[in-house]
Amino acid sequence: MLPVKKLAFIFFITFLSLLFVLPASFPIKLDFLGVRVDSTLVRQPILFRNGDFVFVRDFELKLGLDLAGGSHLTFEADVSKLPQEDLVSALDGTRRAIERRVNIFGVSEATVQTSKIGQSHRILIELPGVKDTQSAVDLIGRTAQLDFRELVNPDEATVSGTPLTLANTKPTGFTGADFKRARPGFSSTTSEPIIEFETKDEGKKKFGDITSRLVGKPLAIFLDENPISAPIVNTPITEGVGQINGSFTTSQTKTLSSLLNSGALPIPVTLIEQRTIEASLGRESVQASVVAGVVGLTMVVLFMVLYYGKLGFLASVALVIYGILSLALYKLIPIVLTLPGIAGFILSVGMAVDSNILIFERMKEELRAGRRWQDAMEAGFGRAWDSIRDANIATLVTVFILFNPLNLEFLHTSGPVRGFALTLGLGIALSLFTGVFATRTLLRTFGRRKE
Repeated sequence: MLPVKKLAFIFFITFLSLLFVLPASFPIKLDFLGVRVDSTLVRQPILFRNGDFVFVRDFELKLGLDLAGGSHLTFEADVSKLPQEDLVSALDGTRRAIERRVNIFGVSEATVQTSKIGQSHRILIELPGVKDTQSAVDLIGRTAQLDFRELVNPDEATVSGTPLTLANTKPTGFTGADFKRARPGFSSTTSEPIIEFETKDEGKKKFGDITSRLVGKPLAIFLDENPISAPIVNTPITEGVGQINGSFTTSQTKTLSSLLNSGALPIPVTLIEQRTIEASLGRESVQASVVAGVVGLTMVVLFMVLYYGKLGFLASVALVIYGILSLALYKLIPIVLTLPGIAGFILSVGMAVDSNILIFERMKEELRAGRRWQDAMEAGFGRAWDSIRDANIATLVTVFILFNPLNLEFLHTSGPVRGFALTLGLGIALSLFTGVFATRTLLRTFGRRKE
């Protein structure tokens, strides 16, 4: 790829990233040579849907508990009916089920952990950015145990004449645990909100046998031991797909589908504490942190320009490109920024500058050896690459350990530590792009060519 094409590629992705970095509503005012522009550029969220896959990004910067506040919930687990040997696995299963439900909020820095106080087993949950604690409680605390039951005496008790209860029904053996997938939908006949489901392979035959046996009879559906509907089975359902209706609202079908997909809680839990947490750093502290970051970046740029001249200026341009790309990635992924995450970003800035310093010092050595400037530049990048590569690989190994993607029990699994590792890892990857590829392209295009 020619330097001009590389330069065009760099500025294209920078411009594209800048559109994501700018606020969602950006005013444009211009009054020059009789041309007047007074409008507001509004960026629309990205929405992509393909079957069950939905990709939505509003490109708002997500902040963690220490920067923006959120919700803190404490649930107490009822372990009175559990054998002692099953206690640890059941608590861990409940924690994992709650983590899956937390993902429904799109919170990537949430903390879900178990705790024991005296004889009380508790699950502590922190949700950055979630201020509606009641919605979180309704979603996380529900057991969502779906049970398909049949009438004990179908000839005597009818759905219209006798209320459905646990006493006059018996389990069929088919429950929400047999679901492979549940999703909200609408009835093709009444247009009412329903829940469509698909069974697992082992549940397909089970559901087919049940519906074959109950043709012309009601199949009662209970949610958390409460009846929600009892449709009459008209034909056997052997394809492993079906639907649940029960006078739902659209919001209810979405919530129930999410609960069923996340799985039932192995242990009943009771909410004992809920509170909204304000930003622990406070608005003034956040502003001070931003000012400190700007001052630090300005000092780095001044040092590079004063010490390396034109080389430093081009490296600073690459550093600005690095900052724009980083913020765009934070919004695209998205990453919930906490104070440790910001520390990871700042550390990666230092490593990006360090790469340029290694390259420029190598270039100076080549120039002192009498080589032409263009040859010295190419040799400087080539000779510095080994040091840059080894240093970044060592840091990436540390990032892997801190991020702990395999969820190893003997390593740290807290959200803030992983946030630090994630921003640092992304920063290293981007610093290699801007510190080597972008800076090299800028030097080849705008650097000194004549001796």
